[in-house]
Order: sequence, then C-alpha cells, then structure tokens
Amino acid sequence: MSIRPLNPQLAEKAKKELFEDPSRIAADVQHLKEWIAKQPHLRARTDDQWLVTFLRGCKYSLERTKEKFDLYYSVRSTAPELFRIHINHAMFDEILSLGSMLILPKLAAPDAPRVSIIRPATYDPDKYSIVDIMAVSHVLQQIVFMEDDNAVVAGVVSILDLDAVKMGHFLQMTPNLMKRMVVTSQDATPVRMKGTHYINTPAGFETIYNAIKNLLNEKNRNRLYVHNKNYDEMYKYIPQDILPEEYGGTGGTIPEIIDYWKKKVQEYRVFLEEDQTFGTDESKRPGKPKTAEDMFGVEGSFRQLQFD
Repeated sequence: MSIRPLNPQLAEKAKKELFEDPSRIAADVQHLKEWIAKQPHLRARTDDQWLVTFLRGCKYSLERTKEKFDLYYSVRSTAPELFRIHINHAMFDEILSLGSMLILPKLAAPDAPRVSIIRPATYDPDKYSIVDIMAVSHVLQQIVFMEDDNAVVAGVVSILDLDAVKMGHFLQMTPNLMKRMVVTSQDATPVRMKGTHYINTPAGFETIYNAIKNLLNEKNRNRLYVHNKNYDEMYKYIPQDILPEEYGGTGGTIPEIIDYWKKKVQEYRVFLEEDQTFGTDESKRPGKPKTAEDMFGVEGSFRQLQFD
C-alpha cells in the first residue's frame, strides 16, 4: 500500500468525521480495484492514493464510493466540454496565467480545509467561456485529489469574488451549464464542499445565486454565505492571513500563487497526460447507458433566466 500518512490532526479528523480505520484501508482499496476490474465500461485510475481519496470522500461507504467513482468518470463522457482544455491544449497556459481560480497554498491550521478564490472578472467573456475556465480548474483538481490531504479530509472552501464582472459573464451561466456544474462539483467530486463565500456581489447576482441555490442539496445550501463588501464578516470563517496580499493577507501575491501552480502542473505532467485516457464507454455499460439527458436534464420551470 502506497498511502501517504496524515499529520496527527488530520488523522484524528479523518477518524472522527470520515470513520477512517487505518487497519481497514488496504482491504477497502483492494475491494475497489477488484470491482473496477469487473466494470467493462470504466477506464479509471487505480493508484492506491487516488482510491483512498474517493473512500474518504464517501466516508468509507463502499457502495457510495462505487457510485461516486462511476459518476466521476461518467461525467467525462456525458459532459466532455467541461474537460476540453487539457495541459497540451494551446489555451491551457493562457488561462492558467489569468488566475481565474486560485487554490491558496497557505493553510489556516494543520487540519483546516483548503481555500480557493474564484475570480470571473479576470477572463474576457468575449474571448473565453466559463467552460474553458472550469476545464483548466479540473486539471488542477486532479493534483489536489492526489496530494492535498487537507482538501480530501477537511474539505474545500471557496471564495467567489464577483468584483467587476460583466453581463457577458452572467449570460454564460445557462441553466443547463449550472446543472452540469452542480452535478460535477456536488455529486461526482470526492471532496466535501465546506462553504462558498460571495464577495463584491453586483446587480443581477441574485438571479444566478437563487438558481444555483435551488440545484444544491440542503447541506450545501446552508453553506452559502453572501458578504458583499463586508470582508470582516468573511474573516470570521476564513482567516485573513492565509489570503493573497492583494486581499489583505500574507499568503503570497497572486502572481506567486499562479507561478506555484504552473510549476505543480509541470511536476504532474505525466500524471495529467495519463488522465486524458480515462472515462467511460457507455456502449459497454451493463444495463442502460448513461446519457447527458439522464444526468443533467433541466426541469421545465427552470429553462430560462431573466436578468433585470
């Protein structure tokens, strides 16, 4: 078993919150490997550390782990546009350099969740799509799943900074795309969402906010926080010092954080190139193949968003 040991604080959190039993991990990982080998439609990574990420994300319920694992790879076949920008794509470095999503290297405590800042206004909606930004974020997510014990055990917290967003950004958020985003992040991702904090919210924000809120499960609906310009309120949840200098913290500058992730991507290049070969072949799935309509069908009452 090649599983990285947790620090003592995270090990305690994993035991209490995820029901992790170190004496059982090897058997659970082996069970998953045997199950994956029997799935004719599934092309998936089976590294020990990767499988433990899914076990932790499902609190060691083997049935839930299998469901999430299958869904994680099914999304690649049913919503391939969310993964269309990979590391060898001409646009990848361009988008990474924008810093539209910053995963912060600094932690609040040894057992604290990982914090990221999403900054839509850093990309031009006439040049890029939110789908392109998400595709690059998914590449970084692969690295997080493999090496970030804090994100996997303690969860992730997002800050959505809507400063200077334009109507063009909002118009890209179609109901169909929002459903895909929610299924991908809430249902198919083996990491717990511990909170989303909205700052610098503009006019028109409520339309998108309410639409997304309606798609979330109750637990995640209760973890949405709107602070607008009240950063002091946000600091009660996210310590100021872990933020980038541009946000009043001591967690490095935004260009330094972007450079950190550029180097991390190069370090994981072979891993990330391998990742492009994984997914599902729905024609080989036992029973009924999964389709985009099955997974992301949008209710009739939610087909059109109106912006004032």
